[in-house]
Amino acid sequence: MRQAENEMLTRVGAGTPAGELLRRYWHPVAMAAELTEEKPIKPVTLLGEKLVVFRLALGPGETKPRYGLVAEQCQHRLASLAYGRVDCEGIRCPYHGWKYSLDGRCLETPPEPSDSKYYREIRQPAYPVQKLAGLLFAYLGPQPVPLLPRWDALAREDGKRWVTVESVIDCNWLQPMENSVDPSHLYWLHGYAFKSGHLEAHMAQYQEKHEFIRFEYGIMKRRITPGKKPSDAPMIDEHPLIFPTALRHVSNEIRVPLDDTHTQVYRVNFIPSATERSPADEDPPHEYRPLKTPEGEYFMDIVSAQDSMAWETQGPITDRTREHLGAADRGIVMLRRLLREQIEIVQKGGDPMGVIRDPAKNKIIHFDVINERIGVSRAAADSGASVEAS
Repeated sequence: MRQAENEMLTRVGAGTPAGELLRRYWHPVAMAAELTEEKPIKPVTLLGEKLVVFRLALGPGETKPRYGLVAEQCQHRLASLAYGRVDCEGIRCPYHGWKYSLDGRCLETPPEPSDSKYYREIRQPAYPVQKLAGLLFAYLGPQPVPLLPRWDALAREDGKRWVTVESVIDCNWLQPMENSVDPSHLYWLHGYAFKSGHLEAHMAQYQEKHEFIRFEYGIMKRRITPGKKPSDAPMIDEHPLIFPTALRHVSNEIRVPLDDTHTQVYRVNFIPSATERSPADEDPPHEYRPLKTPEGEYFMDIVSAQDSMAWETQGPITDRTREHLGAADRGIVMLRRLLREQIEIVQKGGDPMGVIRDPAKNKIIHFDVINERIGVSRAAADSGASVEAS
């Protein structure tokens, strides 16, 4: 890969090819439960932009809070809004009291003359925020705003939901996403090296086969593992990369590009149940999981920390000009080509893969229905194989 192409696929700032593509999607910026009446503002970074997410105070007749996301620096003298105040109308700068609405309109400029109309021209960069499964999702792209996808792990209510927020990963977003279509690492990294995967115990030697199937939301990855005995049916493990930043398997992993060299992972877990319910508009339990010690040592007994080690040690942004790809890297090549293709679609003014605008397609997007549509589950059933999630 040429260095210019590596830059094109990895950089996330406004105006960059990948950055403009990523701005066509919703990304989580915080857990809603992090914003309270006592502490309603949190500074965040998303796609290289320094922002603050905030929760408005309840106004007359309101029963549920509203949320906003604006640029961190006030338009007046560039002081941080992270130390500001909120009321039921908007967020106020701590320095001189300028106040902004959810859509970035300047509502008040207290030090200015009472008859001044100057503030009417001021706009604070602001972005829409929606809450789903306890996460606050933000959209940084152009109008019209697409629908927030209601994936089953996020929107189903007939079961138990909880969220794990991992410590920030010190590398570019594309390294975790390439890992999503790199199934051979399961045997070696999580099995052979650190004895935490099921395949290393199942196979005396590595002998997997892999398939990659493009579908409307991304790439379906299928791992085919021979049975322990020649007469045993193979195991088939299949789960999709949801383009551009999610992986669906046991949990729904959302990899958030904070900036060019930092990525935040949210893991939304959901287990169907006949007795438990998790309303999609309520805050599920959540926990924070560090992947390294304060000294930088990885917790190698945690599978996601093993992944983090492999991603971070490739460098803050992998120098893909130095790679030597092989046949096992077909999924990675497929993802890079898909990424280039979708960048070109955006550059020509189109909607990229997976952008949803039809409400009829967004009631709940069921993973099993997608499997049936692309024939993955049918293939597994026809082979007599068991299906396992890694």
